[in-house]
Amino acid sequence: MKRIRGLVTGIVQGVCYRASTREKAESLCLSGWVRNLPNGDVEFEAEGSTEDVDALVMWAWKGPSAAQVDHVEIQIVAAQHDHGFVISH
Repeated sequence: MKRIRGLVTGIVQGVCYRASTREKAESLCLSGWVRNLPNGDVEFEAEGSTEDVDALVMWAWKGPSAAQVDHVEIQIVAAQHDHGFVISH
């Protein structure tokens, strides 16, 4: 089990990045959350198998078609064993 926190910079708000992240995470059976930050970045946490978390990170570098991702910063964080993947406000 692996949990990460990701910070995504670029044109990632107003392009369905949060909803697309939730859809991708759910398709990978990950738990966690995603939210917009006031500075225009998107932050997320995801937990699940190492392979599935790594697949989400690879996807995060691209995001939805309208996004223009400049950078994805990843940190390993403590597992929380939560259920579901939500858009946080």
